[in-house]
Amino acid sequence: MNEDDVLDLLEAVEDPALGDDIVSLGLVNDLDVDGDTVTISLALGAPYSPNENDIAARVREVLEGEGLEPDLTAAIPDRAEAEVLPGVKNVVAVASGKGGVGKSTVAVNLAAGLADRGARVGLFDADIYGPNVPRMVDADDHPQATESETIVPPEKFGMKLMSMAFMVGEDDPVIWRGPMVHKVLTQLIEDVEWGHLDYLVVDLPPGTGDTQLTLLQTLPLTGSVVVTTPEDVAVDDARKGLRMFGRHDTTVLGVVENMSTFVCPDCGGTHDIFGAGGGQDFADANDLPFLGSIPLDPSVRQGGDQGAPVVLDDDNDTGESFREFAAETADMLGFVQRQGVGE
Repeated sequence: MNEDDVLDLLEAVEDPALGDDIVSLGLVNDLDVDGDTVTISLALGAPYSPNENDIAARVREVLEGEGLEPDLTAAIPDRAEAEVLPGVKNVVAVASGKGGVGKSTVAVNLAAGLADRGARVGLFDADIYGPNVPRMVDADDHPQATESETIVPPEKFGMKLMSMAFMVGEDDPVIWRGPMVHKVLTQLIEDVEWGHLDYLVVDLPPGTGDTQLTLLQTLPLTGSVVVTTPEDVAVDDARKGLRMFGRHDTTVLGVVENMSTFVCPDCGGTHDIFGAGGGQDFADANDLPFLGSIPLDPSVRQGGDQGAPVVLDDDNDTGESFREFAAETADMLGFVQRQGVGE
């Protein structure tokens, strides 16, 4: 069997998101046939995403069905040529138009959920004026400096961490003007030894000001997630965040609704404390994927205060909602990356 024969076999493997087979889509980077061993490089950019796991599994199934032994690798071409964060496959920003919607909680649980799936993950707390991530993951260790004056981030729950909270006193306010913020953010992006990551999750500050502009202009974003709660006031501000990404040509992966239905632990009744369906309606109105809804659950607050992300609690229903959200986000990141291969 030669390479053309293998390509003919691979035409049976479809990418369900892109709606065609992986050969026609150009997702086969390279292949080599050596006896019964077939070495294949696939243009898959979202490690441990359900869709890309299924594509790889289908490739193995097709080849093994013909008595071949597949050896698969996955990479999106040319990403390593990026000047900023060359070792990071996907950079995803978590944003909100206003504070108080649980953006940092969503960012922490997204990053921890991706790491729990087996991915190499970094979490960058870019909320300069209100950095809460170290508390939310109970990170006691601080970054270390190397002889070349780069920064080695600490790790927790399989995630590399960086936050302004590591740089200032626990109770010290950050009172800086724009130029200082720009300088520090640039340093935290470029001087941190993130290494090779599958995902870098960036917790943006709320709103649409100078800090967000600096990050959008500096980071090679793969996409962004917009966080809202169901009520109209939050959705109105989320719309502003969406327009900010549109003006900077940043792909919006979708919308996640936080603090949705509350289930009473005593009576089992459901209560729409902040309204219902606002996030879904917002996504539909803007032709965006709806990445999921996260219930209003005291265990989320407890996990944040105690430094134990609820997404890691296998027995928690809200943790399952976060796990589904992390999987949906990974699938969308993979879709964006694979779509770019054929363009």
